[in-house]
Amino acid sequence: MKSAVETLEPTRVKLTVEVTLDELAPSIEHAYQHIAKDVSIPGFRKGKVPARILEQRIGFGPIIEHAVNDALPGFYRDAVTEAGVSPLGQPDVEVTTVPTSAKEGAFAFTAEVDVRPEIALPELSSLTVEVDSLEVADDEIDERIEVMRQRFGTLAGVERAAKEGDFVVLDLNATIEGEEVDTVSGVSYQIGSGNMLEGLDEAVTGLSADESVTFTAPLAGGERVGEQAEVNVTITAVKEQELPELDDDFAQLASEFDTLAELTDDVRTQAAAGKVDGQAVQARDKLLDALLAAVDFPVPAGVVEAEVHRHLEGEGRLEDETHREEVREEATESLRRQLLLDVLAEQLKVKVSQEELIDFLVRTAQQYRVDPNEFVQNADKTGQIPVFVGELARNKSLALALRQVAVVDGDGSAVDLTPFIGSDELDAGDAGADDASDSEIVEVETEEAPAAETAAEAPAAEEKPKRVRKAPAKTAAATDSDESGEAAAEEKPKRARKAPAKKAAADEAATDAPADEAAAEEKPKRARKAPAKKDAEQA
Repeated sequence: MKSAVETLEPTRVKLTVEVTLDELAPSIEHAYQHIAKDVSIPGFRKGKVPARILEQRIGFGPIIEHAVNDALPGFYRDAVTEAGVSPLGQPDVEVTTVPTSAKEGAFAFTAEVDVRPEIALPELSSLTVEVDSLEVADDEIDERIEVMRQRFGTLAGVERAAKEGDFVVLDLNATIEGEEVDTVSGVSYQIGSGNMLEGLDEAVTGLSADESVTFTAPLAGGERVGEQAEVNVTITAVKEQELPELDDDFAQLASEFDTLAELTDDVRTQAAAGKVDGQAVQARDKLLDALLAAVDFPVPAGVVEAEVHRHLEGEGRLEDETHREEVREEATESLRRQLLLDVLAEQLKVKVSQEELIDFLVRTAQQYRVDPNEFVQNADKTGQIPVFVGELARNKSLALALRQVAVVDGDGSAVDLTPFIGSDELDAGDAGADDASDSEIVEVETEEAPAAETAAEAPAAEEKPKRVRKAPAKTAAATDSDESGEAAAEEKPKRARKAPAKKAAADEAATDAPADEAAAEEKPKRARKAPAKKDAEQA
């Protein structure tokens, strides 16, 4: 087989492949055998019809068509490997030459496909990322304790007009052009929270019990989401929140401490611990931002458009041009992040262990509340395993990269993230244990993660970065965490669960996902007849 590659664009190439008759012969022989099983010719049993007789009855066309469809995917994969390109999405294949008989001619085709662009990463040791300091301000402590007070507050009815911060019980009815589209009754709502309808806070402020008001607002959900509706709301009760006094009695009610001073000290300690966890998350996010800002590379337009179409088709909004632009922007940025992280993972030679993959799959199954065995089987059937491996590798690549980056706080002091990202020294010490146990490694092939794959299809639960419990062989990846909710619980904020550093943490997705990601090498679709231009199907 001879192949050549031509660069059409920075993100698209054309492969020209020529195959000799001898190389195609096994597929032609297979075509004879396969077709013979389905052909009935008097005097011959099915599957025993000689090739010469078969050609006389049906011609050589169906035979070579079957052979080409059978051989094309393998020759395409070989050409991709030989060219050293990383394909994204499905190739457009055109068969240009086919043999005229089993003894004459050759087979040739061309394949155009989007590929990953060249990405030159900056020297990691030259980068510095700044994270928040560990200092906990008094107002942060006051805010956390205030949230605890609200959790133990009580509601009391009042005979006055409602104001911001009050809780109201309301009945609501929404209509569009006289048609009722939604109705709720007896709903409790805190004025100022802004978590229901746009304009509701302004509408109910100043109303007393049994008073009504009508206003116009876009619907926040349902089949007619976004449409303007006429909303009639009636207040049936107004209640204000009564908070417990900040004293030792409150400390005993809200915690295991006897005094308010002890509770305050503990909240400060926990807030500082949360900031330590937050530093790892912040460092990872800022490193990714720094890398994206340091490099400029084109994104394959075809891959982006395919993801945009898939997204809009799933929402039933293919004609919504405004939303299309929003999705296109999100898909482009998501693909940029993924492509950069794929290159980073290759540069750092990231590997995902079997243990890390299993841990990820189990935690994801728990998030969806399904049986882990069933989840793994479904993921394998739908081809999601390579996607998960790719995502784990991307997360790990950021953690490994942080070892080479200078991380400082607001005062310029160095920040030690070893409890979260491990170190090369610890890895070296743990390598012997891994060798002794013959730990399996899952090969990371970043180009085999479909570019349109997003975290929405199988997102893992968001977690804080995990602390190292033992010398890490392959560092744990810090994952996204929403620090804003730590103080909302009535109990003490909890430290992140410790785990071995070689446990890979899942991202959200969703970092970043679309739309997300590099596509698998995909085998071309079967050609119905040769020669003909055909799109290729996934291998």
